[in-house]
Amino acid sequence: MDRILVHGLRVREAAQAGGVSVRTAHKWLHRFREEGQAGLLDRRSRPRRCSHATPDHLVDQVLTARRQRQTYRQIATTLGIGQSTIARIVRRAGLHRLAELEPSRPVNRYEHAALGDMLHLDIKKLGRFRRPGHRVAGDRTQASDGAGWEYVHVAIDDHSRVAFSCIRNDERAISTVRALIASLRYYRHLGVHFTCVLTDNGACYRSALFARALRRLRLKHRRTRPYTPRTNGKAERFIQTGLREWAYARSYDSSDQRAENLMPWLHH
Repeated sequence: MDRILVHGLRVREAAQAGGVSVRTAHKWLHRFREEGQAGLLDRRSRPRRCSHATPDHLVDQVLTARRQRQTYRQIATTLGIGQSTIARIVRRAGLHRLAELEPSRPVNRYEHAALGDMLHLDIKKLGRFRRPGHRVAGDRTQASDGAGWEYVHVAIDDHSRVAFSCIRNDERAISTVRALIASLRYYRHLGVHFTCVLTDNGACYRSALFARALRRLRLKHRRTRPYTPRTNGKAERFIQTGLREWAYARSYDSSDQRAENLMPWLHH
């Protein structure tokens, strides 16, 4: 501005001397004449208006749902907008971390009055391995490629919290039924007979084969609320304990050795 207004240079000459384009020099000159010295301060590159911006009422609905501790997927399903859009909105509002939200609802603890009133069922997927992995050996070239998976079928009595687990090759309906029968036999040996089972909404638990097996065993079937694992919290907590104290508690030479240690750990 000094070169133009004080020294009398033309805009093109002043722009060349300052190392900027003529268009930029004209823009700065216009701002200076309109706003004075304040017009030369740095401005955000964000546009003042955006034709495809998310409407304010939708933003309010997203933030309201997020404060209710809903996940991005739940909000997207309800409002019909993309999860990436939801992520930007909640991050801009500082609500992307659970710690920033309002306190969660009080824990609703429950326990059935008698043994056998309810049996919690769940499944945990674990990777097979033929040799210790890189976390133990420190060598990623020794991976057990193609070893596959194994599935720990978990059962726990609601009243006593006595647990039973068995390992199957998959989580199909037939394997789930066999795991259920093995669990009932174990509890029958302890003198416990069940009247109801509680599961999540996995495909194996919604299958016709599993439903037919429950009818033959005269067991009522209750399911957890979708996206609410705490409804089956006893099984979820037992799985975490099993991972910490059995599956990842020590270095195993193979997944077969890990499987051999499941029963000793359950009854230690």
